[in-house]
Amino acid sequence: MREREIMNAKKVDKIAISTLYVIAGIIVTILAALILYILVRGIPHISWSFLTSMSSSHKAGGGIGVQLYNSLFLLVITLIISVPLSMGTGIFLSEYAKKGRLSNFVRTCIEILSSLPSVVVGLFGYLIFVVQFQYGFSILSGALALTVFNLPQMTRTVEDSLRTVHHTQREAGLALGLSRWETICHVVIPEALPGIVTGIVLSSGRIFGEAAALIYTAGQSAPALNWSNWNPLSISSPISIFRQAETLAVHIWKVNSEGTTPDATAVSAGSAAVLMIFILIFNFGARRLGAYLHKKLTSA
Repeated sequence: MREREIMNAKKVDKIAISTLYVIAGIIVTILAALILYILVRGIPHISWSFLTSMSSSHKAGGGIGVQLYNSLFLLVITLIISVPLSMGTGIFLSEYAKKGRLSNFVRTCIEILSSLPSVVVGLFGYLIFVVQFQYGFSILSGALALTVFNLPQMTRTVEDSLRTVHHTQREAGLALGLSRWETICHVVIPEALPGIVTGIVLSSGRIFGEAAALIYTAGQSAPALNWSNWNPLSISSPISIFRQAETLAVHIWKVNSEGTTPDATAVSAGSAAVLMIFILIFNFGARRLGAYLHKKLTSA
């Protein structure tokens, strides 16, 4: 009787493991098919001219140079705003916050923000940053909206990375005469840096591919950039945060929904392939960078 129960348990275990492998295989197959479909359709349309020239509204042969620059510039501005906020919030929740109403309230706010659809965040950004603060459709409005959208994920990443640092390292820093803040800055954060950097890079891919929140904040036009004008207050300056900036993801949506160019399908396919390549670079690069930092810190 006992042997029969053991045999049945082994059969159930094998069936469960096989089911999990099948489910994982289905997910990987769907993801791989989607990525390959986008790349196979889009890569033949990618060229140096396509990556550097301006887009065209009516004639064939337009590129994505301005949109690609806008996406990268918007990503940099968003990280400049969101990284300090997420670092501060993550450090507070991990190192200072005690169980109570304040920490519960902060965590509840983070949960609510993480559950908001990007369209809702975009409408919020339009009402607050574009209309109320009068920033207009601009890179600054888009960056602030993306900060609201991406802050919960980055905060969780920072908090989880800090919590993985063993408490004995904190105790060692305090035993050496360091203050609590000095221990966090010189012991805890360097140890948690691989996880923090990995989370930031992964968040960068999410920011780079966002469209819905930017339609209502960063705008849907990509004016030509005057590369001889580096005045940050000038609308035509490439470093101005107050100019409209149609990003690559918004450009794909616009070409598919409103495109009037004869080669709209080719432009859309090529843009989607470029966007997918960047997202893959962010994802694989994050893991390689995290592993490299972890190896470097552990060997030091």
